[in-house]
Amino acid sequence: MRNVVVTDPPRADTGDAEKLGGFGVATVHEALGRVGYLGPELRPAWAGARIGGTAVTVLCWPGDNLMIHVAVEQCRPGDVLVVATNSPSTDGLFGELFATALARRGVRGVILGCGVRDVAELREMGFPAWSRAVSAQGSVKATAGAVNVPIVLGGQVIRPGDVVVADDDGVLVVPRNDVPRALTAAQARIDKESAARAAFEQGELGLDRYGLRNRLGEFGIEYVSHEKYAEEDA
Repeated sequence: MRNVVVTDPPRADTGDAEKLGGFGVATVHEALGRVGYLGPELRPAWAGARIGGTAVTVLCWPGDNLMIHVAVEQCRPGDVLVVATNSPSTDGLFGELFATALARRGVRGVILGCGVRDVAELREMGFPAWSRAVSAQGSVKATAGAVNVPIVLGGQVIRPGDVVVADDDGVLVVPRNDVPRALTAAQARIDKESAARAAFEQGELGLDRYGLRNRLGEFGIEYVSHEKYAEEDA
């Protein structure tokens, strides 16, 4: 691994990132063809947060948060700090003091492929954080890593300047060059879901709206009366 800090990488538009955050993880994930999801292990430190921002990436050693200190300086308003370790770690590399520094710089939140601590303080501050674990285990500042290089979390490659969307459903990455398509596709899905919601409120069934009723036979599903079922099951 090269110990490097890449300065001023190209970023997606922060307004576009915020708009994708408003759509939410599930909507954008479905709209893009179910790609980019970082998996169920990354969970919010507190419920109700929703963000969309541009990634500043950090690669640390397990139990060592030196490079997070280095990365803070590279953060701009609208960014999301995304931290990976070069081997599995659940140590609490991030807490309230880091959040204070990042909030001052306009950072929208943090995604941690390790542990987080000071959860009560983060909730009180309203600073969003997603992590693999909650852990009081502390860290050292002893080993060099990298900032603003491609990293891998949840099987997804995250590059500096990509858009990160996160909410109660998890975390999603949208490659920077794919943001325009994501915006168009997500809006189309929102419109489609709004129409479906209105139909369901009027009593329409998904079986009919999605053309499933006439396909039930293909799945081997049959309708039988309770009486007949009881006789057959006797």
